[in-house]
Amino acid sequence: MDYVTLFTTAFIVGFSGAMMPGPMLTVTISETPRRGFWVGPQMVLGHSIVELLLVVCLAGGFTYYLQQPIVIGSIGLVGGVVLLWFGWGIYKSAKSGDVSLDFSEKETNTASTNKKLMHPWVSGVILSLTNPYWSLWWATVGVSYVIVAMNLGVTGLIMFFTGHILADLLWYALVSFIVDSGRNLISDKIYLGVLKLCAAFLVVLGCWFSYDGFQKLTLL
Repeated sequence: MDYVTLFTTAFIVGFSGAMMPGPMLTVTISETPRRGFWVGPQMVLGHSIVELLLVVCLAGGFTYYLQQPIVIGSIGLVGGVVLLWFGWGIYKSAKSGDVSLDFSEKETNTASTNKKLMHPWVSGVILSLTNPYWSLWWATVGVSYVIVAMNLGVTGLIMFFTGHILADLLWYALVSFIVDSGRNLISDKIYLGVLKLCAAFLVVLGCWFSYDGFQKLTLL
């Protein structure tokens, strides 16, 4: 495999994964109206920091530890709790009406509350680390890609990582742009309804991740 093929396939595989619904997409959609277009790129920034460190670890022989059931189970259990926390926080904000698409006095009055929320890049880090499907992807597809990339040296690793992250960046920037551009065309009622759906989605994922992680740990 040459550099161009490695970059292209990493981009396509990364883009297909980025388009799948998940915690990062949900939080990006729910937070963009409050914080603006840069939520998507900042989420990917946090995500890319974690993945860069992981690629370095994998290249250094960390593969064995990542594939251990206790690691996968622990990530699932902790990840489920974090997703439940995110979902509950979004639901409370939507139910109380503390959030709005109308950036006026009401939004200004809730600024102190919004400041308590995590910065998007921090959310990107946490949602990456606590997503069991992310770790499973890297333990299988990711490991394979790193091995192939290492055959092309450091440049191969750079091409793989660049293609993979560029796919995430393009997709989440597009999502943030669409949500941010259309916020003045959506009523608060619809917006709060979407937030509640996002919250429900995170809660369901959180319950599933926790259950799946707990099962893996009890089988040890």
